[in-house]
Amino acid sequence: MAPSRGFNFLLRARSQYPRKNVRRFSDFVRAVADPSNKYQVYTSRSPNPYLNLSIEHYLLQKTPADSTILFLYTNRPSVIIGRNQNPWTEVNLGFLRNDQTILQNPEHRVQLVRRRSGGGTVFHDEGNVNYSVIMPTGEFDRDKHAEMVVRALRSLGVEKVRVNERHDIVVDKTVPGEGEQPYKISGSAYKLTRLRSVHHGTCLLSSPNIDAISKYLRAPGKPFIKAKGVESVSSKITNVGLGNAQFEGAVKHEFWKMYSHSKGMVVGRAEMEVPEIKRGLEELMSEDWIYGQTPQFEFSTSGVDGEALAEKERWRFPQDLELSFTARNGVIQVSSLKKGEHYMVTSMMKGTKLHEINDWNSVLAPPFKKSLPGKSRPKIQAELAKSMNKLFGAGSYEAGDYVHPPK
Repeated sequence: MAPSRGFNFLLRARSQYPRKNVRRFSDFVRAVADPSNKYQVYTSRSPNPYLNLSIEHYLLQKTPADSTILFLYTNRPSVIIGRNQNPWTEVNLGFLRNDQTILQNPEHRVQLVRRRSGGGTVFHDEGNVNYSVIMPTGEFDRDKHAEMVVRALRSLGVEKVRVNERHDIVVDKTVPGEGEQPYKISGSAYKLTRLRSVHHGTCLLSSPNIDAISKYLRAPGKPFIKAKGVESVSSKITNVGLGNAQFEGAVKHEFWKMYSHSKGMVVGRAEMEVPEIKRGLEELMSEDWIYGQTPQFEFSTSGVDGEALAEKERWRFPQDLELSFTARNGVIQVSSLKKGEHYMVTSMMKGTKLHEINDWNSVLAPPFKKSLPGKSRPKIQAELAKSMNKLFGAGSYEAGDYVHPPK
C-alpha cells in the first residue's frame, strides 16, 4: 500500500447508527425532495470532506428543479483539487503524506480530495467555512452569491471586501511601499447541468495553517510536467479574523433576505447512510477517482519549460540521464530512459500506476539491470529514484525533504 493510503482506509470504516439517526436522515431525505420546499438551508457538522461533497452532490441531484439551496460546511485539513486537475502538478504529495505538524487526530492525515466541479486547488481546515448555493441553471450567475457573501462579511465589519474580475472575493490591504494590494479570502468553483447548477466557495476566516498552505500547494514536479488539465492560479491570501458561527449566521441572514426565510437543518454523519450519499462518498474516496481521473500528461527530467532548466540542477538528476513518460489516468503508457545516446529497455514500466509507487527504485531496477551494466549502476539508479520519489510523493522521507530543495 502506498504511503498516502492509510488514512483513506481508516475513513472507510463503517459505524452502526441508532434508530434516531435513521429517522433523522429520513427527515432529511423528505425535506430535500419536498416540492413545496423552495428555499432550503443546511449546515453540516461533519468535518469529513468526502461526506460533505457527497451531501452537496445529493442536494444538486435531488432538490426540486425550481428550488434554491444554501449548504454550509467546514472540513478537517484537506487539499481539494478540481475535477480536471493533475495532483502531481497541484499538490506536494510527499509533504501531504508525511507532514504531521497540523494533525488534530493521528488517524486523520491531511486528505487529498478530487471534487466533482472544476476550478483550482484549495486548502481547507477548521478555520475555513465553505458555502454552496444550488439553483436553477437559468438563474445561474458567477457573481450573484459571491456578492451575497460580501454583504455578509461587510455586516460583520470586514472593510474593503469585494468580488474581483476573476469572481474571487478579496480584501484590499495597505502594504507599506506598495499601496493597496488585493488579498484573496475566497475562491469559487462551479458545476452546471441542464436543470441545476452549483456555485461553491471557500472563505478564509481564521485558518491556523495559513502560513503552511503554500507548502502543500507547491508541487515540485510541475516544471517537469506538460499537462492537459486545468492549472491553479496562485494568489496572496489572508484571514479575515472571524469566527465560523458568526460567518455562518451572517451568510444565512443574507440568503434569507434574498429569498425567503426557511427553517434550517443540521446534517452530518447520519446522512452517510443515505444510499446515494454513501455511494458518492465511496466514489470520492476511491483511488480510481482521486488519481485515475487525471488527464493525460507528459513528464521529462529535461523539463517542459524554462523554469525546469533552473530546477534540474536543484533536484540532482544524474548527469546525461533522461527519463520521460506519458501517463493517462495516472498510469504510465509510454516511457523512455536514456543515458547519453544509449536507450534502455523500459517496456516493463508500461501499466504502472503512479500513485501505487512506494519507491521508484523498484520501477527503475528492471531497465537499469537489463540495459546499464557496470559498478556505477546502483549509484545512478539510486540518485534518479530519490529525485523521482520526491517529485511524485513516493518514499518515506521526512516531510521537509519534499519541500523545494535548497539552492
